[in-house]
Amino acid sequence: WLMSSSSGLQVHTPQLQPAQPSPGGSSYRLAHALQLQAAHAPPAPSIGRLVIGQNGILSTPAVSCIIRKIKAAGGIILTASHSPGGPGGEFGVKFEVANGGPAPDIVSEKIYQISKTLEEYAICPDLRVDLSRLGRQEFDLENKFKPFRVEIVDSVEIYLNLLRSIFDFNAIRNLLTGPNQIKIRIDAMNGVMGPYVRRILCDELGAPANSAINCIPLEDFGGQPPDPNLTYATALLEAMKGGEYGFGAAFDADGDRYMILGQNGFFVNASDSLAIIAANLSCIPYFCQMGVRGFGRSMPTSTALDKVAKVMKVPVYETPAGWRYFSNLMDSGRCSLCGEESFGTGSDHLREKDGLWAVLVWLSILAARKQSVEEIVRDHWAKFGRHYYCRFDYEALEPRTAYFIMRDLEALITDKSFSHQQFAVGNNIYSVERTDSFEYIDPVDGTVTKRQGLRIIFSDASRLIFRMSASSHVRATLRIYAESYEKDPSQHNKEPQAVLSPLIAIALKISQIHERTGRKGPTVIT
Repeated sequence: WLMSSSSGLQVHTPQLQPAQPSPGGSSYRLAHALQLQAAHAPPAPSIGRLVIGQNGILSTPAVSCIIRKIKAAGGIILTASHSPGGPGGEFGVKFEVANGGPAPDIVSEKIYQISKTLEEYAICPDLRVDLSRLGRQEFDLENKFKPFRVEIVDSVEIYLNLLRSIFDFNAIRNLLTGPNQIKIRIDAMNGVMGPYVRRILCDELGAPANSAINCIPLEDFGGQPPDPNLTYATALLEAMKGGEYGFGAAFDADGDRYMILGQNGFFVNASDSLAIIAANLSCIPYFCQMGVRGFGRSMPTSTALDKVAKVMKVPVYETPAGWRYFSNLMDSGRCSLCGEESFGTGSDHLREKDGLWAVLVWLSILAARKQSVEEIVRDHWAKFGRHYYCRFDYEALEPRTAYFIMRDLEALITDKSFSHQQFAVGNNIYSVERTDSFEYIDPVDGTVTKRQGLRIIFSDASRLIFRMSASSHVRATLRIYAESYEKDPSQHNKEPQAVLSPLIAIALKISQIHERTGRKGPTVIT
């Protein structure tokens, strides 16, 4: 238990160990859904029930699903996705609140403040839980809880039942098994998604077993970062380039992010994917029944979604990066679909981004429109225009260096002399229209979130964005985003980096990132 001298909070934290070794380790995903129940002693609120995925595995969307299903107080997630932690920086801890979404800043701050008042803690070293055995196991811990319950649940089943209520599984099954079936290739990247891919896409929807690769969860992910992008999902990209498969997808370590590829390796960037999903929501029974109230996107995400929202006459909310901002919008009924440029997309069926949900949306669109991935994307560009877009990540920077780059850049672009400045790069001339340090006022509760990235918006609607992300005391990531809009369909077949190279040249010049970091280029380009 934990005892706080100021709040009286007491929590039993048993050591949970599998009866036999299970795949995983500190880099593996372990998720608990927590449910409060009354305890005779002590009188303070206490945790009386833990719900854990079989073998300690749950995807992030499944955690959100279970929290909402059983009305849990919240969930604790140990994840290798994004957050550095542990001796080697290999995992972090996330807390999900009762709506199934990430803890808002006010909750995280409260937890931090209470943590500073803790005087002591105790563990229960003799408690042993078999994480492989489904069902309830009850324990009497010195009569403090009557009883203390640990429940091991099927990691897939509750989540699968939710998906059945959202999609037309018969239409997807016919796409994968019918006379005009397409071959798919799904890469779980040795994260937690293996059981979900095999159970849902193969067993439930009929895709051949060999459609799924890298489905054994490994604590080191097979030595390759489980990041669904063209830099790391190379096995999938090479398979798709061969032309045998009509649809490909990859998932990250915890299943909340994804990547879509079409035949011959046709890449769908995350911002386009979000916009295309928005434009085709009528293919999903859930949205036909529930309607569409609004869209949300993170500020660095391209404005492709905005074009769709305008045609559909629904509002679009521009938020800081972080799913907790979308959760607030969805809880208030303002937002039905949202997404981020980091390959995270989701809807109000949960309060987390959901990679497998996004893949099933894409398969539903393919089934309804009877077109290839590339045809659907190109039709979208022809109707709404193409948003050329790239993100350049400079990873593992010395935090002080990254901080001073951002500080100096903010001073430069917010100075009055920078306003209406022109940049000539080759035959291109870019006129600055406005700049700012992005600030978000939550329309639900009025909370103000400042300094969420630096924006330069040019007169032709092109954008440059700079943002520091995933910082800690040992490393930081600085990201540069470039976006340029092209309405003319005859100009839609160019390479994004070629189109965006003048903007990138401006970004490198004003940030001096190569000179100040000693780097010759970004770590990852997406």
